Amino acid sequence: MEYFCAYQDRCHKETLQKLRELRMIPEAIDQIMAHLIQENYLNEERFAKSFAQGKFNIKKWGKNRIVNELKQRNISVYNIKSALAEIDENAYLATFNNLAEKRVATLKNGTGQQRRKKLVDYLLYRGWEPQLVYEKVEELLG
Repeated sequence: MEYFCAYQDRCHKETLQKLRELRMIPEAIDQIMAHLIQENYLNEERFAKSFAQGKFNIKKWGKNRIVNELKQRNISVYNIKSALAEIDENAYLATFNNLAEKRVATLKNGTGQQRRKKLVDYLLYRGWEPQLVYEKVEELLG
């Protein structure tokens, strides 16, 4: 389990699930989890920060999607806020603008309304804030 947690940052929920898949008894699970936390193999704050940075940088997710995914993994509100604070605001907006402009360039077919809907749906699905999305759609597609 040390290797499992050292290979990549894991949350408590993921690790518990893995231990249950291995059909460990509850007492063993408790001991292993305590050991992993004590030896700093499991650290929810570190996990939240690396998860948020990775999903933002690689998958170009917005804050809403990152928050929802972290909540599904039972990460505390404090850790979610500290993870989001790690994302540079200028890089965040630059990524958003770049993503929206690339998507508009791929939308060739359809009426103006259909193109607007496709762009809005795409950006909202990726977790970008609605006010940002609607302002950008107005700017790009009028």
